[in-house]
Amino acid sequence: MKLGIVSDTHGLVRPELFPALKGVEHILHLGDVCKYSVLKELARIAPVTAVRGNNDTHGHCGALPETEVYLAGSHYIYMLHNLHDLDLDPAAANFAVVLFGHSHVPNFYERKGVLYFNPGSCGPRRFGLPVTVGLLTLEADGTLTPEIVHLDVR
Repeated sequence: MKLGIVSDTHGLVRPELFPALKGVEHILHLGDVCKYSVLKELARIAPVTAVRGNNDTHGHCGALPETEVYLAGSHYIYMLHNLHDLDLDPAAANFAVVLFGHSHVPNFYERKGVLYFNPGSCGPRRFGLPVTVGLLTLEADGTLTPEIVHLDVR
């Protein structure tokens, strides 16, 4: 199973997203959608689950949940926008992954057996950071493999 992990689109769906997310079974959007039409466009690729970011204040985006739990195989994935708002111990709560955005800085690391994964931002370029999305693959043996994909936007 392959999941597309996106964040901080800020109302922009780049054409480079479509090939980068080709073949994913589900897309997890980590907030700052800013235009609900973004979720509709992403749904042309695969079903979408999204959480609200700090810039999602109006309309349908303002009604998105602050957090969400997604089950991938036997792995529980916790979704939120800003990691600083995490108000639980993911390891104690039996989460395998915490997905977050907000900083626009793509990275992943493990802490106490939990994978923390920020796909970066695939919206308007900010702060001189790369334009990226994430892929999270559930391997046949049950392991989770994160990947950061740099989009070629010029």
